[in-house]
Amino acid sequence: MNAHVTAPATSLPLHDARTLTQGGIQAMIDLDGQTYFLRITRAGKLILTK
Repeated sequence: MNAHVTAPATSLPLHDARTLTQGGIQAMIDLDGQTYFLRITRAGKLILTK
């Protein structure tokens, strides 16, 4: 799977959440030295926390 796919309708980058979590339910995301946690819930929703 490609971790970075360009959405055909826009020029915004499109990232697959399942790729970011490598098939799991959680991933860490770094922004300017701050770590955030991305979690996929049982209901299939995304939660981003610091």
